[in-house]
Amino acid sequence: MLSSPSWSDIRSRVSKGLHYRYTAYLLFLILMMYKLIMLDHHLHITNMKLDQADYVIAVGSLLLISFWTLWLPARGRLAALTLLNLLWTGILYADLIYYRYFDDFITVPVLMQAGQVGSLGDSIRSLIHAYDLFFFIDWLIIVPFTAVMVFRKRRTTLETYALPGEYRQHRRNRIIRRWVTGTLVFILGMIMTFVPIKKASNTWAVGLFEGNWWNITLYNVTGLIGFHGYDIYRYGRDHLVGQPKLAEEEVNQVKAWFDAKRMEPSGTGALFGKYKGSNVIMIQTEALMNFVIGQSIEGQEITPNFNRLMKDSMYFSNFYHQTGQGRTSDADFVTHSSLLPLPTGSVFTRYADREYDTLPEILKEQGYGANVFHAYDSSFWNRTTMYREMNYDRFYSKKDFEMNDVQGWSLSDKAFFAQSLDEMKGIKQPFYSFLITLTSHHPYYVPKDAAKLDTGAFEGSIFGNYLQSIHYVDEAFGQFVEQMKQQGLWDNTILLIYGDHDNSIKEKADYEKFLRRDLNALDMEQIMNQVPLLIRLPDGGHAGVYPEAAGMMNVTPSILHLLGVSDEPYYWIGSHLFDDEPRLIPLRSGAFSDEKVFYLPTETAGLEGGTCYDLTTRQPTDIQACRDGYDETQKQLRISDQVITYDLLKLFKAEGEVNTR
Repeated sequence: MLSSPSWSDIRSRVSKGLHYRYTAYLLFLILMMYKLIMLDHHLHITNMKLDQADYVIAVGSLLLISFWTLWLPARGRLAALTLLNLLWTGILYADLIYYRYFDDFITVPVLMQAGQVGSLGDSIRSLIHAYDLFFFIDWLIIVPFTAVMVFRKRRTTLETYALPGEYRQHRRNRIIRRWVTGTLVFILGMIMTFVPIKKASNTWAVGLFEGNWWNITLYNVTGLIGFHGYDIYRYGRDHLVGQPKLAEEEVNQVKAWFDAKRMEPSGTGALFGKYKGSNVIMIQTEALMNFVIGQSIEGQEITPNFNRLMKDSMYFSNFYHQTGQGRTSDADFVTHSSLLPLPTGSVFTRYADREYDTLPEILKEQGYGANVFHAYDSSFWNRTTMYREMNYDRFYSKKDFEMNDVQGWSLSDKAFFAQSLDEMKGIKQPFYSFLITLTSHHPYYVPKDAAKLDTGAFEGSIFGNYLQSIHYVDEAFGQFVEQMKQQGLWDNTILLIYGDHDNSIKEKADYEKFLRRDLNALDMEQIMNQVPLLIRLPDGGHAGVYPEAAGMMNVTPSILHLLGVSDEPYYWIGSHLFDDEPRLIPLRSGAFSDEKVFYLPTETAGLEGGTCYDLTTRQPTDIQACRDGYDETQKQLRISDQVITYDLLKLFKAEGEVNTR
């Protein structure tokens, strides 16, 4: 009768199995490949599916991050593979969570803002799904098994050899075998990774690593592991090797572009200087999107105060937020500098030490006071440093406010507006005040006693919560306007209100249900990229709806135009909004809009990889109709990146290229 195997027998057999032909290594490859496939499935990237080349690159990348474990003895290899599993599973899942919120992947500059993660609290929790546990389920077996195998008592092997020399020869042979195997795996990994990438970059992805395409395109070519590898290389090249320098020929090309832009007829027009000496108050509103403006639910207006204010204001109905990974900080930067965001990270955190022609600095030169109000930690998005560089007189942050009505992330917008206006009483006029709201931040918490909107079928959903929070912010707008009137600011102040970025809610079904119509890809792209811009002039003049394409890069030139400040000395990508000239509005993704077409890129590089939409029919049209706009968009993105990365404004001023002001 056979006896049942003991635990030591089972452990011995498993141990031998893991030694045999590197079973543990093969198991690592299988598990991590499964997780990469699962990640891609959960990303839900439009028009992108893994193909044969993607699988080859993924396996090759796994070989490259793990080949060195084959140089280790069995126990060391098992421990190293387990640690790699833990590390890369964590990275994959962090990317998934980040993508669910930002539609992008984590980069080195984003990691430099890691101190902000703790502040995301409820937002992160709302992005975690139950089925995400499948990313970690293998840990339940692998981690304890590795601990047992690594720390079990070592069996003596010397006694199995008749002579000491035999043991030494056997040990030497094993070391040679491990090194040969590991080296061959490394070579195989290099071939499997770089041959398909090289082929792509020479065909449909020409210029991928030199251009300004979005990170999704990089991911589509390199895979996630390759994306992070390239991101680390790119960051090291730009920041650790030394101050980057641009070739003189390219510097001259940037100069030539700005010189040509200055030659374009902009004219003074009827509005130039008409409101010279007026105060300026600008409100950057968290996640305020254009699709809610003028809409009702269950018979109740969502933004009644904004709607009333529109009747007395200029409302730009096709205004794009133009932000990238920096989100709200990008909105701040683009609006105030008339440059474009970076392809990775935030200008606020990466290049706060660069020189820019910003609105507060220019207004200071015109005799204005300039202050910024935001009831949150001053270090968030590196604001303290950036605002000092932008030459604000004072940054009123969380420590400067009485936290008497906390809602969501910080002070409620109603209390924030009231306290900010109180501070403005003591500021010498004319002044510029920039206010950044927070109440309508993801995950859109509004306490029951403040929730006054009946969201109907959306009750309890994040979409319903979003509508509720926007309705609350609209109430705050109404109170703010009344308080401005009470303080005597209404008739001598230019008031601007705009949304900073989208709400990170991407389910098309929610928008179709809310808007009661089917939506195509163009509809969704515009919904997610359009935010309202409202400009209320001191006399209520020039009110109406302005449907021309506009973007954040047009805001600073427009404000200064109203105040009679010429844009000629400054290096801006954008121009003012008060002429009849057609405008191209580039987005960081490579999309763009003008008066006639909208170009929607995909992860496939080049013009032909995207879709050109006719804005009249709202249907796809000949891709060549977008050719000129595509080329100019790529040029503007590249020029803006070069101005920021290589600190070209400092160079231009040092060379006397900027006129004395």
